[in-house]
Amino acid sequence: MPRHEPPVRGAWLVFEDEAGFSTTPPQARTWSQRGRTPVARVRGRSRRRVSIAALTCYKPSHRSRLIYRPRRDDGRKSFSWHDYRDLLIAPHQQLGGPIVLIWFNLNVHKATGLREFAASWDWLAIYYLPPNALDLNPVERIWSLLRRGWLSNVAFSTPEHLVQHIRRGLRHIQYRSDLLDGCLAETGLTIRPT
Repeated sequence: MPRHEPPVRGAWLVFEDEAGFSTTPPQARTWSQRGRTPVARVRGRSRRRVSIAALTCYKPSHRSRLIYRPRRDDGRKSFSWHDYRDLLIAPHQQLGGPIVLIWFNLNVHKATGLREFAASWDWLAIYYLPPNALDLNPVERIWSLLRRGWLSNVAFSTPEHLVQHIRRGLRHIQYRSDLLDGCLAETGLTIRPT
C-alpha cells in the first residue's frame, strides 16, 4: 500500500513490467514451401541482453497508451530505482494527470529512494500485485506479442539490432489502442469511471 493516499479520481491506471531480451532469437512457427524448412544461422549463444520497461496506461473515455524505455548498458542487468524514478516521471508528463501505478512486489520497487520519491508527490499512488500474479498485468501480454511477432525467427547481430526490432514492435503496438485494450481484457480486469 502507498504511504499516502493521493486523490485517485480521474487518475490513469498504469501497469508496469520489465523484461529482458536476448540476441538469441526466440523460435516461432513460420510458413515455407513443403520440404524446405527455413533456417536462421546464429553464431553461438549470446549472453548479451537488453532490458526494457513498459507502462500500459488506461483511463475511461481516453485512448489507451503504451510508454516504454530500454535500459542503457552500464554493467547492471536490470533497472535500478533511479531508472524507475525517471520512468515514472515520463507518464506523468505525457498523460498530464495523477497516476495509480500497479506493479510487482520486487525489492527494487520498494527501495528507500523510490519510496521517498513516491511519497513526495501527490500525483502518484503505488499498489503492488500479489506474488505470482503475472496474469493480472497487461504488460505481460505486450511481451508475448513482441516475442511471437516482431522478434520471432530473427537472428540479431548486435544488441542495437535487437533494440531496433523491439522499438519497431512496441511502436506498432503503441499506435494500436485496440491491442492495448485487448491486453487488459485478457487479464479479466475492467476499468469503470468513478
